[in-house]
Amino acid sequence: MVQRQELLEPSRQEEVRRFGTFGGVFTPSILTILGVIMFLRFAQVVGNAGFLYTLLILIAAKSITLITGLSISSISTNMKVQGGGAYYLISRSLGIKFGGVIAIIFYLAQAAAVTLYVIGFTEALTSAFPGIGISARALSTITNIVIFASVYKGAGWTIRIQYGILAILMLSIASFFIGGALAFSPAILTANLSPRWSEGTGFFAMFALFFPAVTGIMAGVNMSGDLKDPGRSLPAGTLLSIACSACIYVVAALLLAGGVAREELLGSGFVMRDHALVPMLIYAGVFSATLSSALGSMMGAPRILQAFARDKIFPVLGWFSRGSGPSEEPRNAIVLTFIISQAGILLGDLNTVAPVITMCFLLTYGTVNLACFSEMRAKNPSFRPTFRMNHWSVSLIGAAGCLAVMFLISAAAAVAALLLSALLYYAIARVDLKVEWGDVESGLIYQRARDALLLLERKVYHPKNWRPSILVLSGGAFNRRHLADFACQFTAGNGMVSIAQVIQGRLEDLFEQRHEAEEVLHHFILQERIPAFPVVVVEENMHTAISALVQCHGISGLKPNTVLLGWSQDEQKRGQYLKTLQLVKKMRRSLIIVSGGAKHRGAAGTNGMINIWWSDDEHDTLMVLLAFLLSKNPQWVNTPLRIIRTVGPSDDVSGVRHRMEMLLSGARIDVGLVIIATDDPLTAVRRAMMPSAVLFVGFDPDTAAHAWLEQIMDLPGDILLVYHAGGASLQA
Repeated sequence: MVQRQELLEPSRQEEVRRFGTFGGVFTPSILTILGVIMFLRFAQVVGNAGFLYTLLILIAAKSITLITGLSISSISTNMKVQGGGAYYLISRSLGIKFGGVIAIIFYLAQAAAVTLYVIGFTEALTSAFPGIGISARALSTITNIVIFASVYKGAGWTIRIQYGILAILMLSIASFFIGGALAFSPAILTANLSPRWSEGTGFFAMFALFFPAVTGIMAGVNMSGDLKDPGRSLPAGTLLSIACSACIYVVAALLLAGGVAREELLGSGFVMRDHALVPMLIYAGVFSATLSSALGSMMGAPRILQAFARDKIFPVLGWFSRGSGPSEEPRNAIVLTFIISQAGILLGDLNTVAPVITMCFLLTYGTVNLACFSEMRAKNPSFRPTFRMNHWSVSLIGAAGCLAVMFLISAAAAVAALLLSALLYYAIARVDLKVEWGDVESGLIYQRARDALLLLERKVYHPKNWRPSILVLSGGAFNRRHLADFACQFTAGNGMVSIAQVIQGRLEDLFEQRHEAEEVLHHFILQERIPAFPVVVVEENMHTAISALVQCHGISGLKPNTVLLGWSQDEQKRGQYLKTLQLVKKMRRSLIIVSGGAKHRGAAGTNGMINIWWSDDEHDTLMVLLAFLLSKNPQWVNTPLRIIRTVGPSDDVSGVRHRMEMLLSGARIDVGLVIIATDDPLTAVRRAMMPSAVLFVGFDPDTAAHAWLEQIMDLPGDILLVYHAGGASLQA
C-alpha cells in the first residue's frame, strides 16, 4: 500500500527546510546549466550556425526550459511540496504510475550523470596538467569519493561548497567576457552573422549539440524537501536561473561571433581559454562546472529515491526511505548513488549511455509539462496555483517540444527511453496501489465526459448512432447475475449498462441500508469487473420505484433507451408486473425480458444457435441488432445467427424469402434464414430452433396475452422477449 510520507512537526520542518531561493534552487540550477558545453562546445555551435542562427538555437532551447519552468512554478504553488522534486510534483498531479516511472528513470539518469561529470572533470584536469602522473580512472575514482564524502556529510555542507564553485565560475565567465570585449570587431561580427555548416552538420545537429547545456533546472527542484518555502523558492529560483543563464549565453555568443575568426571557431582549439583575460580562470571554470554538476546530481538523485521509497510502491526499496539526522539526509540512497556512479567510472567510456541520460532528463521535463497541462485542462476547483502566468496550451507546447527534441537528438535513444518508461509504467500499474493523495486523472475524465455530454446534447439524433443503453432491474445482481451479463453482452463494449436495485420501504427509515446496498453493489461491479454503473433507490412500491428510475436515471444522450428485467412467474404480482411493462412502453423505452430460474445457460455461452423468431413487425429490427451484438462477445463469437420466419400455409414462401434476403443484405449482418409455412407457429418454431442457445421473440406489453407469453417462456434454452420502442434501424 502506498502511504503518504509522515509530516514532520512544525519545529522540525523549520530545521529541515533551511535553504532559501538562492542557495537551495538558484545556485544548483545555474551551476548545472553553465556547464562544460558552454566552455568546450559553444564556440563550435557559433562557428557553424553563425550569430543569428545561434540566437535561434538559444531561443528554441530556452523556450522549452522556460515553459518547463512555468509548469514547475504552477504545480509547486498549488500544493505543499515535500521531498522528491520532480517525482513529488508529477506523482501528486498525474498519479503514482507516472510519478513512479519518472522517479526510477530520473534517479538512474542522475546517478549515471555523476559519472559523466566526474569523467568530464578528469579529462579537463589532465588536459590542463598533462604531467599529473596518475591514471584517468584513478583520478576519477578519487574525485567521485570526494564528491560522495561532501554530499554524505550533508546538504548544508554541499551548498556551501557550491557557493565557492559559483564564485569561481562567475570569475571565469567574467574573464572571457572582458577578453572577448577587448577583441570585439564589427567586421568579424558581420562575417560571422550567417551560418557556415561543416560537413555532416546543420541547424538541428547544432541544436542537438547545444540543448543538453540548458537541461539543468531540475537540480534546484530536486532540493524541494530541503527548502524553507518551496512554493516561493521553486518558481523564483528556477525562473531566475533560466533568465540569468540565457543572458550569459547570449553575451557569450555575441563575443564569440564578434571577436573570433570563423576558422578559429571551427578549429580544435580551446577558444574561450585563448580569448580570456586570464586563461587559467577558464580551466577553473571548467573544473567548477563539472564538479558542481556532479555535486548537484549526487545530492539530488538520492532525494528522489528516498521520496519514492517512502511512498512504499515497492517494499524492497524500504531501506532507502530512511533519513539520517534532523535533516533526514538520505544517506542510504547516497551510498547507492555512489556505487552506481563508481561502477560507471570503472566501466570506462559512457558515450553510448550519454544520449539515453539526456533522454531521461527530457522525458522528465516533458512529463512535468504534461502534468501542468492536465491540471489546467481538468479544471478541478482544487487547482488554484498562486503562480498564474501560464496557460494549458503553453504547457502542451512544452511537452510536445521535449518529445520532438528527444527524437532530434537521437531517435534510437528516444525510443529506448520511451520503451523503458512503458515497461516501468506497466510494472507499477500491476501493483495494488492505494494512495492517500488525489491526482488529476479523475478530473480529466470528468471534464472530458462533461464536454462530451454537452456536445452530445446539441447533436440531432440519427438511427446510425443508436447504441444500447440498458437499465437492468436485477436487484443486487448476486442472485440474478445472468441479467447483468446479458445486458453487458448486448452492449458489446460500446453501450451503457446501469444495474439497479430497489429496496422496498420508506426512505426516511432506510438511509443507512440504502448507502450500504450501494456500496455492496459498487464493490460487486468492481470485483467482478462488470462494465456497469450502480444505482439504488428506496420506495414503498416497486412500480413507483421503477417509474422513478425510468424517468430520472441517466443524463443527456446516455439516458437508458432499454429496460432489461427478468420474467416474473409470481401469479399474485402478475397484474403489477404487466403494469410495469406498460409503463416502460409509455415512457418510450425498449424492453428485454429474460427467462428466469435455472435456464440462464446462455449468459455464460453454450452450444446451440442464436435464434430470432421473425414476426414481421417493428420488434424484429431490435432483435436482429441485439443478436448481432451478442455474437460479438468472446463467449458467443463462434455461435451462428439464425432467423426463423413462420408464414401461413398458403403464403408465397419464395417471395417472402427473396424479400427477407434483400432486407438482410442491406443490413450487412451474416445470418441464416429458415422460412416455415405452418398453421402452428409455436410448434414449428420449437422444432426449428434446435439446437438453441437463445431465442429472441418480439412482443407488445399492451396486446400480448400472459398465457401466450408463458408458452413462449417454456421453450428450450434462454428466451428473450423484446419490445422495440424505436430509434434503431437495420438499414442505418
